[in-house]
Amino acid sequence: MHFRRVSRTEDSSPCPIPGLAADVLHMRVKEGSKIRNLLRFATASMQGEGKDGNGTSLRQVVFSGSGRGVTKTITCVEILKRKVGGLHQVSKLHYKTVNEVWESPQQGEAGVTMQRTVPAICILLSKDPLDPQAPGYQPPQTLSVPTEDIERRRALLRPIITQFSFLGSLTP
Repeated sequence: MHFRRVSRTEDSSPCPIPGLAADVLHMRVKEGSKIRNLLRFATASMQGEGKDGNGTSLRQVVFSGSGRGVTKTITCVEILKRKVGGLHQVSKLHYKTVNEVWESPQQGEAGVTMQRTVPAICILLSKDPLDPQAPGYQPPQTLSVPTEDIERRRALLRPIITQFSFLGSLTP
């Protein structure tokens, strides 16, 4: 009941995306990772501030996370796609095995070792085109707002504008 976790280890399964370049930047996102720190480094690397050995900016970055870090991984990817723009994406889901060792603070009680299977995600972002037939592929986002979105926003704002239109007729 009052056990505390002593250690946690994950299996070191390789990224499920085949054919990754050797110079790909691999960002491992954990539950306690700070998004601003991850994005500062990844953005600088993709925009050319972080040069590789040849003096060129990186063309690909892989974000991976497991367990409670999956949502933070997806958040990082979506923000980076908006900041850098024109990035192709391939996402792969898989499972990882996590071993946790728990011990009791009371003397004489045996510790507990648990083995759990947790979901994991691996997302490749690339400036270079990727295979559009690959499962999990997403093309680069277009930055223009579709006209139906503009019309929908105007329709939502009309009641608000008419509701406050009487303010213009009031004189101080």
